Order: sequence, then structure tokens, then C-alpha cells
Amino acid sequence: MLNGMPVLDAVVHAYNLDPANYALPQTRHIVEMNFRLFQAAGAQAAARSVDEFSRDFSIEEVSEWTFAQTDTDLAVYHVLPIRAFRDGGCSLAKAVEAQRRWPDRWLVYAGVDPLDGPKALDDLEEQAETLDPVGLKLYPGQYTVGGMRNWRMDDAEIAYPVFRRALELGIKVIAIHKAIPMGPDPLDFYRMGDIDRAAADFPEARFEVVHGGVAFLEETAWQLSRFPNVYVNLEGTATFLVSRPLAFQYALAAMASVAGKRVFDRIMWGTGTGNLQLGLERFRDFAFDEPTMERFGVPQLTGEDKAKILFGNYAGMTGLGDELQRRLDCARSDEFSKRGPALD
Repeated sequence: MLNGMPVLDAVVHAYNLDPANYALPQTRHIVEMNFRLFQAAGAQAAARSVDEFSRDFSIEEVSEWTFAQTDTDLAVYHVLPIRAFRDGGCSLAKAVEAQRRWPDRWLVYAGVDPLDGPKALDDLEEQAETLDPVGLKLYPGQYTVGGMRNWRMDDAEIAYPVFRRALELGIKVIAIHKAIPMGPDPLDFYRMGDIDRAAADFPEARFEVVHGGVAFLEETAWQLSRFPNVYVNLEGTATFLVSRPLAFQYALAAMASVAGKRVFDRIMWGTGTGNLQLGLERFRDFAFDEPTMERFGVPQLTGEDKAKILFGNYAGMTGLGDELQRRLDCARSDEFSKRGPALD
């Protein structure tokens, strides 16, 4: 906990970035992108060079630095369906291991590629049976042997069958990677606009924008003001607290510039790295300055707002409030609680 506030990290990755796991030459672009994000965060996995960073991170070491070395109580592992990696980047096997070894600490998301058509639906059903996932992780583009392929969230033939099957399986949260292109990939597919129609057509779903606030701030602000089933995951944006604190202030204020304070009910803490203790401490002490509040017309962020961003909003999005509280209670006496900042 962070000064009495529970912390749920809405996305923590246990990557396999070993060159032996590269399926395509373009994989290097993705590894370099993640290397820069981890370095900017000052994270445990950060290395002096991209070559040192290019290794397989075990779920055990990621759990150690997430739960024993930071104030994080619970975290969400996303199975990644990135074809540039032989195992998808963050494998299903690691999700299974995380649930088996630390079932109270880890929640998991399934991950499929909508471009696979009927196979994507089969994969989703298999993962739903294996993992009982809380959500589904998607990417808007894939490197393939034939080149880059992309799809849109409002595509009724490619995306909507996946959304419908997820809802049929009881998976209400659909997380989509946005804002950060996967290397030399068309930027248009990482914008926010295609979520509009999907959010309108599937009001029962919860669309979680991963990397929300890194880019396209005005689009994000208007989307949050119009669609109550759109949420923002701060992965990437949270690292600004370490590397560019003024950029974090700008991003958070800009996202609330249209709808105001109610947007703070749909923004969730997420790091991707699992090891952003300095970021957590800076968020604890964070406040908008007067010029920012005047420029964007936003109120001051309160302690209650911070508690919701760190934990409560995820509970609200998923409807898992009682279950998350049960997990918190169990986590207080497990192996990680006996050492590290989580005792505070």
C-alpha cells in the first residue's frame, strides 16, 4: 500500500525479449521501443544497452520487483498476441504460472489477434477456459512475413466478432494498445477515433485504452467526455512522473479538459514495468499547479481521486470490488508482504 492506499498496477509485463524469440527482423523495433520506456521509468529491468535488455524475464523476477520492491499490491498480466515474437511477447505459459503460484496477487487478460479470424475466436475460448481472464488484450497491427497488417476497432467484420465472443464468455473488458506505434507502422491505427463506434455499438463492454495520455490528448479528452464505457490505462504516461513530470501534469489535465473531474473516475494506474516506485511516490505527492488548472479548466486532484486512480477505478471498471478486497486481505500475509515497501 502507498500511505494507506491500495495499489493495483493495471498492466505488468514479463517479456521474452531474447533474440531467440524473434520471429521477424522487425521485432527489434518493438524491443527498442520497450527499452526506451523502461529506461525512462528507471525500472528494475532497465539496462545499459538494448542488448542487455534483450532477454527473457521470468514471472518470478517480475513478481519480486513488482510486489516486494514497490508499494504495488495487485497487478494484471496481459497475454500478448504480438506475432513478431514466437511466443507473443508475454506468453500464455507465464500467465498460467502467475495464477498458479500467486493467485491472489495476479489478475490476467487473454490475448488474441483479430486478424486470425475464426482462429482468434477459438484461441479466445481456449484461453478463457485456461485462465478465466478478467479482460482481453488486443493490438491494432501486426508485423507478418508479408508486411505490416492493421485493423480498426470499428471494423464490423474483423473486430466485432471478437468483441461479441468475449462478451459471450463473460469478458467485459477489452484493452486496446493505442498511442505508441509499434515501430515504423502507420500512425493512424494508433489514434483514438475508431474506438468511438465500438464503444457506441457495445455499451455493455468496457474499453480500456492502454497508453492513454501518451499522445492524442484532445481526442482522448473528447472521447472520455462522450463514452462512459471508455477507460484509460496510464502505462507509458505514468513513466512521465519519473522522466518528465511536467508532461505527466499536462497529460492528466488535458484528458480532463472537456469533461472535468468525472474523468478521474475512469483513469487507472498502470506501468508496464511493475517497478515504478519513484513514480508511485511522486504520484502520492502530485498536485496540479495553478497555471495548469487555469489553462485546462480542471480542479485540483484530491487524495480521493488518487485512491481511485490507484485502485478504485479498476474495481469499478471490472465490478470486482469484493474480490479485489479479498485478494488484498490475502496479500497482507504472503511471501512478498514480509519484505519491501508493501509493509508501509
